Amino acid sequence: MLVRHRGLAKLVLLAVVAAVVVPMVNSRWGSGSWPHALTVDPSGSLGKASNWIIDNRDSSPVFLYFFGYVSYGVGYAVRAVYLVLLALGWTGVTAAATLLAWRFAGLRVAVTALVSLALCGALGMWVPTMQTLALMVVAVLASVVVGALLGLAGGLSDRMFRALRPVLDTMQVLPAFAYLLPFVWIFGIGVPPAVLATVVYAAPPMARLTALGLRGADAGVLEAVTSLGATGRQRLLTARLPLARKQLLLGVNQTIMMALSMAVIASVIGAGGLGDRVYQALSTVDVGNALAAGIPIVLLAVVLDRTTAAAGARLGSATVERSGRGWPVWAGIAALTAALALIGRLLNSASWPGGWTVSIAAPVNSVVGWITGHLNSGVPVIGGTADWAAGFTTWVLDPLRGGLQGLPWWSVLLIVGALAWLISTWRTALTAVLAMAAIGVLGVWSVSLDTLSQVLAALAVTLVVGIAVGIVAARSRRVEALLRPVLDVFQTMPQFVYLIPVVALFGAGRAAGAAAAVAYAVPAVVRITTQGLQQVDPGAMEAARSLGATGRQQLRQVQLPLARPALLLAVNQGVVLVLAVVVIAGMIGGGALGYNVVFGLAQGDLATGLIGGTAIVCLGLMLDRVTQPAAATKER
Repeated sequence: MLVRHRGLAKLVLLAVVAAVVVPMVNSRWGSGSWPHALTVDPSGSLGKASNWIIDNRDSSPVFLYFFGYVSYGVGYAVRAVYLVLLALGWTGVTAAATLLAWRFAGLRVAVTALVSLALCGALGMWVPTMQTLALMVVAVLASVVVGALLGLAGGLSDRMFRALRPVLDTMQVLPAFAYLLPFVWIFGIGVPPAVLATVVYAAPPMARLTALGLRGADAGVLEAVTSLGATGRQRLLTARLPLARKQLLLGVNQTIMMALSMAVIASVIGAGGLGDRVYQALSTVDVGNALAAGIPIVLLAVVLDRTTAAAGARLGSATVERSGRGWPVWAGIAALTAALALIGRLLNSASWPGGWTVSIAAPVNSVVGWITGHLNSGVPVIGGTADWAAGFTTWVLDPLRGGLQGLPWWSVLLIVGALAWLISTWRTALTAVLAMAAIGVLGVWSVSLDTLSQVLAALAVTLVVGIAVGIVAARSRRVEALLRPVLDVFQTMPQFVYLIPVVALFGAGRAAGAAAAVAYAVPAVVRITTQGLQQVDPGAMEAARSLGATGRQQLRQVQLPLARPALLLAVNQGVVLVLAVVVIAGMIGGGALGYNVVFGLAQGDLATGLIGGTAIVCLGLMLDRVTQPAAATKER
């Protein structure tokens, strides 16, 4: 009741403020566009800074003795790992991956690893796969170390935890694209900036989960250890870290998946590997070659996810204890790997044999051509994929973009602030309004509203589909069991991979970007909705059934109201995930801010790219705050 009265009081106050402020502001600024007098053009200063960096990169002590050493160190580390993988050959790498998967996750995951690596080679992608894997190894190790150190500081210090929390919250809602430009600005194009951007992107989950694991250690165990006279270091090593093992391994799992996603996206700044093959193929609309490189990315993601997730689930179980510990098992794995690597060398087959490869590019392009000729348009009754894309653009994207761009700028700020305040607190509302105002000050107001229109359109479809499927899965165990492996695979696929099928079906454009965003975000919404509905208090459900409520009444009057926090979380996660892909869709004709970033990276116009990237950061921050309820904000 108190919450309802507070909400009503907020609405009354907002109505009074609007009645006073709107006429005053409208008389001064009736135009929909952001006033030129309130803009600041930083492109000149950024251009001068960029030119200074380029001119002094080879002479300034800061670059020579700090950034230069960092760049060389990262480059040499990736090259060293890559040379080790080449030295092991395909037989050694396959054996090592299979045996490690067996050791950590069991026979089923080991078979998955074996088949996945064999498919990577059979598709003719062995060398790019090793390039991506080398970058991944260095990036993940660095991310885990950095994240663990930050998490350790946050877990042991309340002040550090309070300082880290808002930073980690912000970093985890930013699209991956926003991380690339600052590193390109400092380090140029190549592997080092790709690795460093990946580390910064992938370290926050490790830091957060490490801190939460240490802070959530059983107080009784810690008190018992303290009573035995243990020092702070002994309590950490003998109690806190062992009790937080599962959270630490979950952090490693999340770090690996985010690092793979970022490593693939970083192909646009010269990371090479599988992502570069996808990027080059998509730039020429060569769906066949893009799919040939996209499949190994998915296989790598599945193997890495299954291995680390299963290792966390099995941690401390009797199965792991019986599987063998200590140096004999590791010595056996090392010996068998070395023996198979040597056999491969003796057979003069360091890389995957060329005779064992199969090209799928031509057949896939033939299928795409058939789709273009038969399913793009002219299909009786249902139309075609191109017709759907054109209709979605004409009837949804264009009117929504026009409506947003036609609104007075101050009304957009008012709406953003009101929504954030109603859902959360005045501090959150102030943050959201300032983030949106910063976009206008940067002079990219209209372009940002274009991106916002695509996000809102894709989000609406995502929520309708995701919540509907989640409701069905929550009410049917069979449907949930059928969906679980599908959702698992979809949630492990990097964002970049989703662009491939939508280009084949819908062609390039904003509709294709929205479709990719929906496909990427729906699995998370389905999973959160399903779990939220299933976790509703059984007593409340039993009471509803005893009163004779039908299944539909139980859903509408009991489950959905009680699952409101989970549904709000689904909306928040849907917004963040949709924005991440809508921005990347600038590569396939999505335009708006994503195009600005791509243009800045491709043409070396870092001013345009940095302004676009900053606007993306502000837009992501605003959308997260507007959709993040107050209770969840306090929890975070």
